[in-house]
Amino acid sequence: MNKSEKRLPLPQSDLVRRSLASVWHPCTQMKHHESAPLIAVSRGRGAWLYEADGKRYLDAISSWWVNLFGHANHCINAALKNQLDQLEHAMLSGFTHEPVVQLSEQLAARTGNVLGHCFYASDGASAVEIALKMSFHAWCNAGYSDKQEFVCLKGSYHGETIGALAVTDVPLFRDAYGPLLRQAHVVASPDARGARDGESAANVAHHAASTLEKLLQQRSSQIAAIIIEPLVQCAIGMAMHDPLYLRELRALCDRYKVHLIFDEIAVGCGRTGTFFASEQAALPGETPIWPDFLCMSKGISGGYLPLSLVMTRDEIYRAFYDNDLARGFLHSHSYTGNPLACRAALATLTIFDEDDVINTNRQRAQRITAALVPLAQHPKVRHFRQRGMIWAFDAVIGNKAQAATFSRRFFASALEHELLLRPIGKTVYLMPPYILDDEEIDLLASRTAAVFDSVVGHD
Repeated sequence: MNKSEKRLPLPQSDLVRRSLASVWHPCTQMKHHESAPLIAVSRGRGAWLYEADGKRYLDAISSWWVNLFGHANHCINAALKNQLDQLEHAMLSGFTHEPVVQLSEQLAARTGNVLGHCFYASDGASAVEIALKMSFHAWCNAGYSDKQEFVCLKGSYHGETIGALAVTDVPLFRDAYGPLLRQAHVVASPDARGARDGESAANVAHHAASTLEKLLQQRSSQIAAIIIEPLVQCAIGMAMHDPLYLRELRALCDRYKVHLIFDEIAVGCGRTGTFFASEQAALPGETPIWPDFLCMSKGISGGYLPLSLVMTRDEIYRAFYDNDLARGFLHSHSYTGNPLACRAALATLTIFDEDDVINTNRQRAQRITAALVPLAQHPKVRHFRQRGMIWAFDAVIGNKAQAATFSRRFFASALEHELLLRPIGKTVYLMPPYILDDEEIDLLASRTAAVFDSVVGHD
């Protein structure tokens, strides 16, 4: 656009105008809304979001990966309505309540009680902060006060608070706050897209584990923990890796006495094909592989209320169990273990069990993958990949200027096709709720292909 040209304002509803005037929206350059639409959602039902005038959008990314069983889910709604008449909130310091106890027991049981202690917060970044602090403090209580360093993967993302940013390797989020951050060790990612000719995803995973071992050989006495997203590094572009990496990682952490943190905030709750992504790490007949800390959020409440938690082992818990208050884990959130959020999470777990969600999703995933075959074969699609209920592919765009705006152009075109899709750079991904019927699957696949054609056709 020529600098002398005057940009015509977008047509805006009264609600949009008020929002732009008063709400600072997250992960957004607000100036972009001079030319990009802001959608005023009035209601949700199933997989769809609706504007007041009836325009609808298939929520193909589960509203930032949280809405597992659709909007206005009757089971979760009923559980929350019942809980509202009993207890909306009580502080968890010195008090307890049935929903938080039940949730902790049920989650622990899903790990065979290996991770038998749950510490609660409100969001994923807070869960990461808790795991990092808890690891450092546990080592201190055990007499290893030099273990103050952390390790993350190249391209990793674990949140945007100061501690979480320290183990995040995405320049867009990290660079502006670099002077505030404690430096972490960044090691090679097992991203299967890095495979060279003749290499498999397992080869890439093994090489990445080998580079980590070299670091541990030099710095294990100073390293407290390594944190990873098991199976899929989401925010860098759905980078998927072989489960072999998790097996080798567990062995290395045991050998060099370093804590292992699994960030399952996005990849847990069935998203990768098992309830916990780490369940896919063990070979058939072998003992399950569990981390020392497991972070959960997003889908755990079904997309209804802010809730996060860190699960950990008894030996970690025992490191803090003492008469000395200073040896306790003195970390808190006002809404820790909120009864309403815990009740939503319990309803979510009930749906998983009663509807046999994991097995049903495997069939649904096959159906979606089959519907996406024409898109996967598009000449400008690279690295089409799938893990559980996550699909992703990379767009081939030669022009740098057009590549820089690909995500925003794709998002805008998707809205015109009744889809909510937000690419990460040149990576288009689908993370729909677990309720799509055949008609919605066909619509999602055909319109995603149409949007891709409409955008890359100009590149």
